[in-house]
Amino acid sequence: MNLHSRRFSLALYSLYALALIMAQVLSLRLMGHPSICACGYVALWYGNHTGPETSQHLTDWYFFTHVVHGFGFYFLLWLIVPRAPFALRLAVAFGLEVAWEVVENTPFVIERYRQAALARGYFGDSIVNSVADTFAAILGFVLARVLPRWVSVAVVIAIELFLAYSIRDNLTLNIIQLVYPNDFISRWQMGR
Repeated sequence: MNLHSRRFSLALYSLYALALIMAQVLSLRLMGHPSICACGYVALWYGNHTGPETSQHLTDWYFFTHVVHGFGFYFLLWLIVPRAPFALRLAVAFGLEVAWEVVENTPFVIERYRQAALARGYFGDSIVNSVADTFAAILGFVLARVLPRWVSVAVVIAIELFLAYSIRDNLTLNIIQLVYPNDFISRWQMGR
């Protein structure tokens, strides 16, 4: 591939990514999500996982679950289309994460989250948080590409265990509680 072709490909993928982010932002805006926290500022990190500003700032504890999304997307696409170029698989992962961010912030999914112990007051992501979560997944995808497989698996397990220990939640528990809320898990998450 010559330099001109690489520049064209990079420009094309960049336009695709920009279009996806714009679609994500527009979708969230149309659903009534705020651009930033109602508190009036954007913090780099919000550490109170049950606080009212969770999912409103740039990053929070759930940022790490989106990094795990990226690892998962990488391995899923590696299994399904192992010969596809990395850039194409990255573009698909980007689209999957944007789609998830939009679906995750629909009234139906927000209400499902509210049924879980840790999300009683949850009202969805701010737009800045949602976009940061999308880039967290891309970070995970790229890390999965460059790290040896065993390191990737170890990182995912470490993140899941760290989150379970730190906030009594992680991607695995999040999925379980979203699909089939469990009273035992809810009691454990609330420290009972």
